[in-house]
Amino acid sequence: MVDRRPADLDRVFRALADSTRREILVRIARSDCTVAKLSRPFPISAPAISRHLKVLEDAGLLERIRAGRHHHFHLNPERLAGVRATLDRLARFWHRRLDELERFLDAEAATARRRQS
Repeated sequence: MVDRRPADLDRVFRALADSTRREILVRIARSDCTVAKLSRPFPISAPAISRHLKVLEDAGLLERIRAGRHHHFHLNPERLAGVRATLDRLARFWHRRLDELERFLDAEAATARRRQS
């Protein structure tokens, strides 16, 4: 499912803007994790990890599964589809623009060569 609502997409991009949150996503993509497991490799506190997880969860990038006192998180890859679609659209736009620029510059160079001949 591609979510094209600007506010939702903005929330996802803001969540992805932080390198710690991106690393958390990579770790969760490998396997579901708890806050305690996620806290180990980072030089920040478990409460700070929890705040990052809340941002990712609010953006819809993670889903929380409660099992008693433990909270497990897993990646929601469908939310990344909107990011991918947006980046693909931007890439297509810039590829077209650069192709147009290349054609223009080639035409200008050909014109300059004809004038010199």
